Order: sequence, then structure tokens, then C-alpha cells
Amino acid sequence: MLATNSIAEIIRNRTTVKTGFIDKEVSQELVLSLLEDAVWAPTHKTREPWRFIFVSGYRKEVFIEAVLQCQEPAKHSATRRKLGEVPAFLITVMNADPRQKVWEEDFAATSCLLQNFQLLAWEQELGVCWKTPPYIYEPAFRESLGVQPGEKIVGIIHIGYFDKEIVAKRKRNRTSPAAKMTAF
Repeated sequence: MLATNSIAEIIRNRTTVKTGFIDKEVSQELVLSLLEDAVWAPTHKTREPWRFIFVSGYRKEVFIEAVLQCQEPAKHSATRRKLGEVPAFLITVMNADPRQKVWEEDFAATSCLLQNFQLLAWEQELGVCWKTPPYIYEPAFRESLGVQPGEKIVGIIHIGYFDKEIVAKRKRNRTSPAAKMTAF
């Protein structure tokens, strides 16, 4: 169990998990339960501009094939290996309103939701990595997922249980906010 006692500790201890996933299923039910809390992110005028596509199990191969169709063949082997190691994916899609202010508010709200999700996943000993690879803009990939015109893929979240020893070795640093703050 990850030793965390407060929100501040979870925020400081959470890290992106790109590798070191173990072979343990991540259930759709668990992801839905995390999303039940994550959706309480701030959302302007309660628009809730998001929707989700969950990929795991036998559907992973179809998902990987959709990615590969957007890449040059020389990258297929490495991509298949990397994506094959990830137990589950959560694709987060938002409405892409043509009004700049609304788009920015909706993107901020969806980003807050995804941060909530990451923190909640960490609390459940799930590692995640928020990815925005170039293929999320490819028409063929979007079509394969059912992403419609007027929608934006905000991220593909890699999700899985992980080897805690690998993650424990990582060093994380942050610049003090005092070094980046000025008074007006």
C-alpha cells in the first residue's frame, strides 16, 4: 500500500508511470468508480464537456492496430511492444466548441478532471501516464475510436498496476514557487 495520509502527500508522491506495469487486469468497473469522483472537477456552467473510451483486454489489439495504421512500418514493432505492456487505456474526449473562451474553459475543466483521475488512481495503487501522441489528430485513428468532428482527444491515459520498486527509484524535483512568483 502506498503510504499517504493527506491530499498534499498524494500530490507530492504521485508520479507518471510509463514503464514497469505488471500483468494485472484493470477493470472497467474500477475505472468507472474513479471517474465517479474525478468528474467533480470544476466545470464552467456545469457543461461537463467530456466523454470516455475505455480499452482493455482483447480490445487492446484492435486499439494498437488503429495506432499502427497512423505510423510508418519501421515504428510498428516498438509501438506494439510499448502499448502491449500497458494493461488499459482511457481515452478522454471533449466537445471542441468553436468559441475560444468556451473551448478554453472546457479544456481546463477536462484537464482538472484528468488530474483528479490521476490522483485517485494513485490512491488505489494504479500508475497512469497522460499521453498526447501525434496520432490523436489522425482522421483514421479518430474514426476508428468513433471520435466525431467537433470533438478533441484531450489525452490517452495509460493505466496499470506497477512494480513499486521501479517507481520508488525515481527522483522528482520541483522549482520553488517563490522562484517563479512576482508581486504586482
